[in-house]
Amino acid sequence: MKAFFIRNVKRLSITTLIAILLISALSRIVSAGLAGLPDETLDPTDASYDRNALLCPPSDEVSMLITQIGQRGEDLTNREMTVALREQDIAVARQEIEGALARLTEAEEKLAARMQQSSTAADTDVDQLVRVYEGMKPKEAAVLFEAMEPAFAAGFLTRMSADAASALFSNLSPEKAYALSVIMAGRNANAARE
Repeated sequence: MKAFFIRNVKRLSITTLIAILLISALSRIVSAGLAGLPDETLDPTDASYDRNALLCPPSDEVSMLITQIGQRGEDLTNREMTVALREQDIAVARQEIEGALARLTEAEEKLAARMQQSSTAADTDVDQLVRVYEGMKPKEAAVLFEAMEPAFAAGFLTRMSADAASALFSNLSPEKAYALSVIMAGRNANAARE
């Protein structure tokens, strides 16, 4: 709406300017034509008096001015059309960009939801395994933990109840129990302390 108002104000301003220039040019031409005529030619009762010839004397200057004004009017119309087309192109591009941003935002939200779901599923799977290891006899679980990488096994042990973890530790080899203890103790060693 604002752009439409500004465009119309500009158009009105340009039209007014052209009209003022035209009136100014015509008044200069008429004044020059009247100044060069003898006083007796201005008698309206005279048969040779031609009012139209006095008001708009045929001259190359007037024709040239009218042609120039017409050309400027055409140029302004062409420029207005070009600007209007550019504004339309910009509006279409803006809509496309806004649509693309909306789709991108939607895709990001879906990705974040999937990542959260995946993370939740992974935590659920680990919790399920922890419950399975806690439910096993300590000697049977110890055989599995002996075969696991220490960092991997320590992740399960930190989630197990203290009773289940201690029963499992008592069935591990001293080397494996030590390696797991070092990893578990070192996980939070660099955490900030109050």
